[in-house]
Amino acid sequence: MWRIMGNTALAKLLVMGLGGLLAVITGRIIIQNFGVDAYAQYGLLATLPALLPFADLGVGAVVINAISASKDPRKDDNVTASVVSALRILCVSGALIAALGVLLLLTGGWKLLLGGAVLGWQGELAATLCAVIFGLSLPLSIGQRLLIGLKRTTSQTMSQAVVAPFMLGAIALCVLLALPAAPYLAFFSYLAMVLVSVICLFMVSGSTGGMIWEYFRRVPRLRKYPSIPTMGLAWPMLLQMIALPVAMQTDRILLSHLRGPQDVAQYNLAAQLFGMAIQVINAGGMVLWPHFSKARADGEIRSPFKITGLFFAFGLIISAALAVIAPWLAHFMSDGKIQLTSGLLLAFVLFTTFQATKYPVGMYMTDFEGLRFQVLPIFCMVPLNLGLSIYLIGFYGPTGTVLGSCISVLLCQIVPNMFYVRKDLQRRRSKVHSESTMSD
Repeated sequence: MWRIMGNTALAKLLVMGLGGLLAVITGRIIIQNFGVDAYAQYGLLATLPALLPFADLGVGAVVINAISASKDPRKDDNVTASVVSALRILCVSGALIAALGVLLLLTGGWKLLLGGAVLGWQGELAATLCAVIFGLSLPLSIGQRLLIGLKRTTSQTMSQAVVAPFMLGAIALCVLLALPAAPYLAFFSYLAMVLVSVICLFMVSGSTGGMIWEYFRRVPRLRKYPSIPTMGLAWPMLLQMIALPVAMQTDRILLSHLRGPQDVAQYNLAAQLFGMAIQVINAGGMVLWPHFSKARADGEIRSPFKITGLFFAFGLIISAALAVIAPWLAHFMSDGKIQLTSGLLLAFVLFTTFQATKYPVGMYMTDFEGLRFQVLPIFCMVPLNLGLSIYLIGFYGPTGTVLGSCISVLLCQIVPNMFYVRKDLQRRRSKVHSESTMSD
């Protein structure tokens, strides 16, 4: 586990190091050639998938748990049936998302949803194109979940190395050709996601002896290969993924409605910089999911608390380092047009540290009971975070939204999850001790 986690974190650091440098250059090109308002809309639309992690309806958890617990996924009928069933759900969900995007365009709902101040001219059409490409490509994302279940998180991480060069090349080409692409810059980020999904599918094909293509072949053949029930494990994951984006990914939308393009652009820039640290943490944390899933399948008891301490320290160190260099990076990216306040930087340091702290215990809680326990605290987090963010925006602007998220994560994720894990470890150890006593 430590080797895989270390390799994954190192791979993510390399990817984010190169990608971060290219992203800084890309951001500078956007601001210099298309303006701050175009950068604000770009950030708003490019992060829409963060509002839709529930798009897979929770079946990603089913796939990861099934394949990580299997001794030979290529010959495991349960794995095959789980993946095929998940693909069918992804096809339906993706089609609905694409249709919803078109419906919002026809009814004028995009500006009502995202805020007319930031969503400028042709922004609604751009948002629709992003929604359509995201929805239609959703089934392709199964490859990334399979790689995680196969404990090839490092490969899944390395596949993302293509995103930043693709974005830089596409946007630079628009500038060189003098294309009026300002409203559509975010569309390239969705094409980059499709490219990553395709690369992951080919990686999975090599690890499964080509079974991935058999999975897709079976999708339309419902009678011969019927689906199996998946919502038993998926529903608590689905509920979490519906509530979490509302609680954690609406900061830009709130700023768009309550402040304006300048504040959205300031938040975008800070979130882009600290997002690199969070992505490194997420990549390392995802290694823990199949680790704890496999331990449960083998009847082993593994505590996440020591790992939590390491994640806390790593999150604090990497975010503090970013806070030191962030003002210079912000000045370079925006050519002095956007400045990051010390309050905003400190808030993101705290937020990044809290995100790191919650990961190990969250990955421990990926069985049905653990996922179900998290539903109520996360639903409580929605009104708490929205209320705090709206209130604090009035006093602190973009900093207020981040502070609201920090308080919510601490009270509704870190504290209750640690309480649950401590109780669960005690229960499992008592059970093992009782069984050992009875056998003696």
